Amino acid sequence: MAYVRKDARTLTAAEKRRFVNALLEVKRRGEYDEFVRMHVEYFSPDGERGLRAAHMAPSFLPWHRRFLLDLEEALRRVDSSVTVPYWDWTRDRTTASVPWTADLLGGNGRRSDHRVMTGPFAYGEGNWTLRVGVTDEAFLTRDLGRRRDPIDLPTRNELEWALQDPVYDVAPWDSTVTRGFRNKLEGWGTGRGSASWRNHNRVHRWIGGAMLGGASVNDPVFWLHHAFVDLQWYRWQRRHRGARYLPAAPPGPGDEQRDRIVARHQKLPPWDVTPDELEDVSDIYRYA
Repeated sequence: MAYVRKDARTLTAAEKRRFVNALLEVKRRGEYDEFVRMHVEYFSPDGERGLRAAHMAPSFLPWHRRFLLDLEEALRRVDSSVTVPYWDWTRDRTTASVPWTADLLGGNGRRSDHRVMTGPFAYGEGNWTLRVGVTDEAFLTRDLGRRRDPIDLPTRNELEWALQDPVYDVAPWDSTVTRGFRNKLEGWGTGRGSASWRNHNRVHRWIGGAMLGGASVNDPVFWLHHAFVDLQWYRWQRRHRGARYLPAAPPGPGDEQRDRIVARHQKLPPWDVTPDELEDVSDIYRYA
């Protein structure tokens, strides 16, 4: 029977507590840091040679769907009642709203070094030491809204702009495409400054701190953010009935993207699963 992922703002006090406790236990067991390592390993930009699976590629959505499922499976081994909630950043848009409460993810980082001082993932609580990252910091950091150069979270209209596109993705299947739902949602834009960061990418920038770069999984908000992104894929599919993951077939000989992206029926590393198999997961979970 499919389980339910809920909006974080609707969680009861008990549901918040069980979700947090399960995360802390996965961290204590050493499993959580493996998720961080995996994301760092697959954080490959356009400029690098070889296969791109997690970012700047059509498989951005199925890769993170499988990644979320792996984390959720780890949480449910601790507590079978737990699912990953989602954070609707078009609705809960302030530094004091969900999920930045003391009983869920804690709040903003302090001004001096962006260190998170409140909530269960604060370094001072002794349960959330960063062991994998691109810096030497052992504590979780955030700079919600980017104090020195403020930016806003994406709006409902900006998200709608992505959802309206009836095509999943287009050639050359990278961060430069200006058409297609995938990149409009992933958020690689043109130009400079905050306007070049859209939807998913803008949220990472708005949170700042640990959420910048390949080790962004160090902040538990990563999962709530990507659950909401995953929900948008589900909504896009329902709006555009019959629209499928693209490309359906691998790029041909001579194409610069040959062997650099995952086609619909190719295995999605590091798992033994294809994007085709991840397009419909309604038998595993649904959204409230």
